[in-house]
Amino acid sequence: MEAQKIWEPSEARKSGAQLTAYTQWLGARRGLRFADYSALWQWSVTELEPFWQSLWDYFDVRSATPVERVLGSRSMPGARWFEGASVNYVDQVFRHSTAARDALVFENESGHATRMSWAELEREVASLAASLRGLGIAPGDRVVAYLPNIPETVVAFLACASVGAIWSICSPDMGPVSVLDRFRQIEPRLLIACDGYRYGGKEHDRRAVVRELLHELKSVENLVLVPCLDPHVDASDFRDTLTWSSLTGDEVPLSYEWLPFDHPLWVVYSSGTTGMPKPIVHGHGGILLEGLKGTALHNDLGPEDRFCWYSSTGWIMWNSQVSGLLVGATLCLYDGNPGWPDWARMWRFVEHNQVTFFGAGAAFYAACLKAGIEPRTLADLSALRALGSTGSPLSPECYQWIYERIGSEVWLAVIAGGTDFAGAFLAGNPTLPIYVGEMQCRSLGAAVYAFDDAGRAVTDEVGELVCTEPLPSMPLYFWSDPAGQRYRESYFEAYPGVWRHGDWLRITPRGGAIIYGRSDATINRHGIRMGTSELYRAVEALPEVLDSLVVDLEYLGRESYMPLFVVLRPGHELDDAMRERITSGIRSALSARHVPNEIYAILEVPRTLSGKKLELPIKRLLLGQPVEKVVNRDAMGNPASLDWFVDFAQRLNRV
Repeated sequence: MEAQKIWEPSEARKSGAQLTAYTQWLGARRGLRFADYSALWQWSVTELEPFWQSLWDYFDVRSATPVERVLGSRSMPGARWFEGASVNYVDQVFRHSTAARDALVFENESGHATRMSWAELEREVASLAASLRGLGIAPGDRVVAYLPNIPETVVAFLACASVGAIWSICSPDMGPVSVLDRFRQIEPRLLIACDGYRYGGKEHDRRAVVRELLHELKSVENLVLVPCLDPHVDASDFRDTLTWSSLTGDEVPLSYEWLPFDHPLWVVYSSGTTGMPKPIVHGHGGILLEGLKGTALHNDLGPEDRFCWYSSTGWIMWNSQVSGLLVGATLCLYDGNPGWPDWARMWRFVEHNQVTFFGAGAAFYAACLKAGIEPRTLADLSALRALGSTGSPLSPECYQWIYERIGSEVWLAVIAGGTDFAGAFLAGNPTLPIYVGEMQCRSLGAAVYAFDDAGRAVTDEVGELVCTEPLPSMPLYFWSDPAGQRYRESYFEAYPGVWRHGDWLRITPRGGAIIYGRSDATINRHGIRMGTSELYRAVEALPEVLDSLVVDLEYLGRESYMPLFVVLRPGHELDDAMRERITSGIRSALSARHVPNEIYAILEVPRTLSGKKLELPIKRLLLGQPVEKVVNRDAMGNPASLDWFVDFAQRLNRV
């Protein structure tokens, strides 16, 4: 069935887009002209050196030393980018410093609000950076943070980047085991932590966790305490403690280290729900170029924008939001539960702060839809010109809801990428139309294809999402993986020299893209293979179903068994009539082959801290593996949800 076109950019939108300005620059400066975006994309993934050099020049990236060559090796892994260059992420940020505009706007769920101009942000970063140097923090040292989404977190990251320290962060809603699994691997010298956080109307004291982190992280020499709950928290309660206020506020000029292009900027982590988290190292230069490309050309952001992507600090989208500073946008930070006291909360935040681009996980939009939220009637959204979505596939119903309940003029940028390379493989494009259920395009420079079982690129068929050419933001390496074995096994084992991402993908004939779920959580019923997202769409289209999870269990020597688990809206029960409504919806949307063997009502779908459904761990648990072997509760957003599945697995495997 042909997808419905739901949005078409106006001529004013197209002519005013940053992507249009870039293509015009290519024509004027490089003599390059392209018939359409498809031709531009094809050039960007074929002519790697001219493309990435053009981004360097277009955004006027500065280097303290001459660039010897753009790409020294095209291999994956192992590509070497911009050899000879000396850069710093912070240099690009503070080109935009001015006293005339806000750099940061902040609100939390208690109503506390602050703002910080660009000049004020620069002063705070300069002051903290000088204090870090005074503590002996030098290029290559690791500084870790246990902080929520507050202005101090942005200041701390930029100060670390300016001195060449390697930044790493965990959200304070993560428990000590999960945090230690991450931070122990990189042996930090400094810990910056909060006394607690607020979420869902409750205060969560984390001082005991901070004490445990200090006790267990033997490499930490000092703690910097940031008061989030109690402004008068007693710093003497901890060993080797400095207060945030004692390290900031001094009037000193900003200075930063000029670093090799591949000098580590940060360490981010895989979810850690199914094993020890992978410590993924990204470099200053690669993140700088990917951030400029994605933020300016694909998200169409510039200095006049006010940008919010709702995220916890433990999700790569926090890092992505900070990239808004690279183009001079104002960051609008919100700390708290987006659904408290109701699902209108973020839309009111958008109004209060005149947000022009608002992004969130797909689950946020689905929750608003299910809650019957009418954003346009609850808040003045006249400043809002764009929405972003990621984290999981955005259902066609959410596309419809956005254009019916928010506005026909709003551009919807649905993206898909990952923590792995801190970027988007599939992205928005303000110059192209939007079709229901599709992402608009493949990102510039990202040679993304769908591979069939024989490793051939296919169009309009579902295949493995792969990237056949290197990107500057791909991991430099994994920490404590000197031979690179874990890195190669993670991405390059299926197709040597080609990045396998682990998603099912279909590239449409017009160049759009649809993700069908994780390829390691495939449903294979009677020889018909499909991703789980199609089934979720069919099930969650029912207004009574708030959430769902499906696993296809293939037992050795037994028939496959596919149970479906549903979270029902309060006031509804899983009786025979409801089961029939669900199975009829699946038959109608998919086929009779995909009707589950059984349907069970549950209270919650187990999810990661970033909101992804734990399909593979639950599948392994139900196949008989012990819970402690398949999932780390401490890396979950709702660990109590596992208890039902542990009991169910015991009953299932007694059969």
